[in-house]
Amino acid sequence: MENKKRITGEDLIKMGYKPAKWFKEALNFINDNDLKGNALTTYLTNFKFPEPLGLNNNKVLFNINIKAENEIEEVNVKNVTDTMVELMKTPTIVSGVIMPDACPTGPIGTIPVGGVAVANNAIHPGMHSADICCSVMLTDFGKVSPKDVLDVAQSITHFGPGGRSRDSQFRFPSDLLEEIEANYFLNNQKCISVARSHLGTQGDGNHFLFVGTSKKTGNTMMITHHGSRGLGANLYSKGMKVAERFRKELSPETLKQNAWIPFNTEEGEEYWKALQIVRKWTKKNHECLHHATLEKLGVEKKNRYWNEHNFVFKDGDLFYHAKGATPLDKKFMPDITGPRLIPLNMAEPVLIVEGETTSTNLGFAPHGAGRNMSRTQHRKSKLGTLEDIFNEETKNLDVRFYSNEIDITELPSAYKNAASVRRQMNDFDLGKVVDEVLPYGCIMAGNWKKNAPWKKKRK
Repeated sequence: MENKKRITGEDLIKMGYKPAKWFKEALNFINDNDLKGNALTTYLTNFKFPEPLGLNNNKVLFNINIKAENEIEEVNVKNVTDTMVELMKTPTIVSGVIMPDACPTGPIGTIPVGGVAVANNAIHPGMHSADICCSVMLTDFGKVSPKDVLDVAQSITHFGPGGRSRDSQFRFPSDLLEEIEANYFLNNQKCISVARSHLGTQGDGNHFLFVGTSKKTGNTMMITHHGSRGLGANLYSKGMKVAERFRKELSPETLKQNAWIPFNTEEGEEYWKALQIVRKWTKKNHECLHHATLEKLGVEKKNRYWNEHNFVFKDGDLFYHAKGATPLDKKFMPDITGPRLIPLNMAEPVLIVEGETTSTNLGFAPHGAGRNMSRTQHRKSKLGTLEDIFNEETKNLDVRFYSNEIDITELPSAYKNAASVRRQMNDFDLGKVVDEVLPYGCIMAGNWKKNAPWKKKRK
């Protein structure tokens, strides 16, 4: 009896195919059905990538909801506009928008902070960046003293690198753990470990815990700002590697930071599920801090709502990549419980807004005040001691740094003029302010690197 020659993966590679997940299933089908000649060639056309896509040289328009009010802002607006022009050349992108708080955040062609890029059937990990689901949550504490809320919150929250020690971790929800373990992008020991230890932590940078009073009711309100910490960072890293694999096949001309995962692939659907799991984790992260503060104070919450401003939102075949933009449209938030939150800086009110989708805002508003210059530039521009600058900019406020070291790059002067951002929100119809949380004080990480544990050991 004559032995049939089996087709192997090496044969497929010789025919011009690159090793891929589909090899195993395809080889089984080919050999089970003894496909040869034209029958084999015809079957394999199902697995051919289309011809590589070139850059979109037809100008894809984007809406500009920002205007310069001084020379520094003129440079910023030009840089933001130039980078969006390059980003719009990405083959999947169909529209976009920039907000009054927009500022560059990488090489030209990288989505700016304060930008939204809309892609057709594609998820771009680089357009949501590592801080997936950076978001804000508000809890109304009623007539509790703002100082009491800030004091108790400080005893509960955690800023800086790393996570909580094993004996201070919050209880991890079993259903969320099951979802993480069932997802291809998240089911590894590193993700599971940081998901546990980072729960109830806020990181560093511009993340904060803010306490103030409602302009309308006088009630004390606490607002937290942070993202998905190590869990999101690990998903981003893995997502970028998968997107790069697709970029090399689908569109080698596309900038690496704008690589995408096609949604209509196994990887695309699994990545979308992973994003939703990370969203759940981040919301739970906020809730842990708010619930623990309420419990320690012995009070019930009067109200609570939240929104992300750094995420990917889906509407049909369109994926809205918001890199620092607040969703106004209810269709972007399946669990919407109230208006949206826009913090400006530690000395300004947190805006509580509502709004409608227009042709120029695509259903989004700013996410904050943004920056006109880098942290390094800001640091060099300030004269005097850290203490003098801090005292001047935080007068009459209870501002605390978790590391006990002042971070000058998070003081109000590091950000755009808040009045200007509010004015432009009004001019461009980017949400209506329905209330304000007037500042009492806040907690931030501070310059934790100055006295980092490894530096203390070295000394």
